[in-house]
Amino acid sequence: MYKKLIYLVIMCFLATIPMAGCYQQERERAVSMKYPVKPITVIVPYTAGGSTDIMVRAMEKGAMKYMDQPLIITNIPGGGGNIGWNELAGANPDGYTLGAVGTGTILQTLYGQTRYHYVTALEPIVQVADFPIVVAVRADQPWQNIGELIKFAKAHPGEVKFGHSGVGLAVHITGEMLAKEAGIGIVPVPFRGDSEGIAALLGGHIQLLFGTAGIKEQITGGNVRVLAVASEKRSTIPELKDVPTLKEQGINVAFSIWQGIGAPKTMPSEVKVRLAEVFKNIVNDPDFKNHVEKMGMSVEYMGPQEISEKWITESGRLDTFLKESGIVDQIATQKK
Repeated sequence: MYKKLIYLVIMCFLATIPMAGCYQQERERAVSMKYPVKPITVIVPYTAGGSTDIMVRAMEKGAMKYMDQPLIITNIPGGGGNIGWNELAGANPDGYTLGAVGTGTILQTLYGQTRYHYVTALEPIVQVADFPIVVAVRADQPWQNIGELIKFAKAHPGEVKFGHSGVGLAVHITGEMLAKEAGIGIVPVPFRGDSEGIAALLGGHIQLLFGTAGIKEQITGGNVRVLAVASEKRSTIPELKDVPTLKEQGINVAFSIWQGIGAPKTMPSEVKVRLAEVFKNIVNDPDFKNHVEKMGMSVEYMGPQEISEKWITESGRLDTFLKESGIVDQIATQKK
């Protein structure tokens, strides 16, 4: 009799466990249905005034329009973005702390100097914009397209120097990708930003520049000629819309700098769905599009599923290339 009583008590206790789990799920669902009920913090892992900061701040007006709660922008710069992304990865995944993520988030993970493995500790919610990487030469150079440049580089190995804004950044990687794909020997020269690289190009110190749309003033001024964009498709930026891609010119290289919004992993699915809906409306709002395009970016919306697949695929592709090209070793040496 005593054993039966113990058995019944244990069975009753076990029966309450799934009920408690269901209750917790229902409670979380109820909270999510009301989301958001307070302002949402968005971490920008760079200083105020940069392209990422400007892009996120352009979303503030749309946030009030589409979800009745403001975005509170918090700049946490340092470590190439790592300090801000560490803060994001360690935040409560309740949907009230988001952050700007992008190509740099993946690259920092692959260079192995981060507290968290961002590709698995974070998840992108939306891709907002895309910076095309351009391949530019001084306007008085004879090369009119990539084919002519490659022909010259093959005939004069080591004579063509290409500028970029930093070892291991997307523009440097693109230059190395082109060199490998085309089978040419071109010499990388790092600078501290696009402006230094442009000055070196105009001064004849380098023959080629891999940069971003920050070069567009030099295009309109007739000082430089863009031979190609490294995107999958042609840019919508007016100054670049007639420039063919590398792929169009027979070079199988496509890489661009994307920016978006991400969150810590394990966010409730209902909250993620709500955020995806809000950001889709913000990114596709005509006022937001006009603002972003004036900054030299193309609005390139991707939802959670699409950008998550890109996040994983691009991480794997870059991991292989960075190791094979020796860029990972260059970064390690540089940090020593």
